[in-house]
Amino acid sequence: MADQIDIASAANERFRRLLDLAGSARERKRQGLSVIEGTHLVQAWLERFGDRAGDAQVFVARRGLASDEVRALVGRFPAPPTVLDDRLYARASQVEHGSGPLAIVPTPRPPMPSRLDDDAVYLDRIQDPGNVGSILRTCAAVGVRRVLTSPGTAFCWSPKVLRAGMGAHFHLDIHEGVEAAWLREHVAVAVHATEAGAPTSLFLADLRGASVWLFGNEGQGLDAGLRTWPAIVPVGIPQRPAIESLNVGVAAAVCLYEQLRQRLAAADAPPRRGAPPG
Repeated sequence: MADQIDIASAANERFRRLLDLAGSARERKRQGLSVIEGTHLVQAWLERFGDRAGDAQVFVARRGLASDEVRALVGRFPAPPTVLDDRLYARASQVEHGSGPLAIVPTPRPPMPSRLDDDAVYLDRIQDPGNVGSILRTCAAVGVRRVLTSPGTAFCWSPKVLRAGMGAHFHLDIHEGVEAAWLREHVAVAVHATEAGAPTSLFLADLRGASVWLFGNEGQGLDAGLRTWPAIVPVGIPQRPAIESLNVGVAAAVCLYEQLRQRLAAADAPPRRGAPPG
C-alpha cells in the first residue's frame, strides 16, 4: 500500500503511544481518545463520524493487508495507515489473532440536552462491561438513542464494552458521569424502573409514551436516592420462582422490547370508530 508507515521496532514512539492507550483506561480518558478494533467497529465509526476521519490514526497488522476489505477500509482515512509487524500488532490488540484495522479516534462527547423529553436509558453503577455493551446494543436495536450513565458505571468506550456493543455506540448519544441529582432535575417524561413485586406487570403497563428507563447495579439495584424518587413508575417482569432475578442486560432487553412492541402494535391498530382519519 502506497504511503504506508511501516513499524518493526517496539521502541517506535508511535507504537508506544498506541500501546499506552490500548492498555490504560486512565490514559484514554485523560486524552479524550478511544481505541477501536476490527472492520465492523472501524466501519461503524466512519459511517457516523467520517467527517472526523482526519483526527484518527489507523493501524493494521502486516498480515491484515492481505484482505481487500481491510485495505479498502484503511484507505478511507486521509492519513496513511501505520503497518505493524504482526508481533507488534499482537501486543496492542485486544482480540486474539487480530489483524486489524485498529484506530485511535476522538471519544465522542455529545452535548447534554437542557432536559430529557424523549426516550433515554440511565445506567446506575452497572459495572460489568458485557452488561453495559449488551444494553447499548439493545438501545440501538429498539431506537432508544440516548444513554446516560452514572459515576461508577463501566466506561462505555473501554475495549470490552466496545466489543460487546458491536457497533451500537455509533448509533447512540452516550453521556457518562451523570449524577442522579441532574437526572431528577431534568427529566420531563415518564420514568420507569423494574422492581420485584411491583403491583403493575411490565406487560400491562402503558409504555407507548416517551420514557426514561433506570437500570441499576447488578447486586444492589438502584441507588437509594433513585429508589425513593416519586416520579418512578415501578413495573415487574413476570417470571417463575426458580430464580430470584434476571441479569440486568436481559431485564433491560425485555423492558425495551416490550416498549417497542406496544408502540408498533399501536401504530398498526385501526383507527377508533368516530375518530378523524389521519
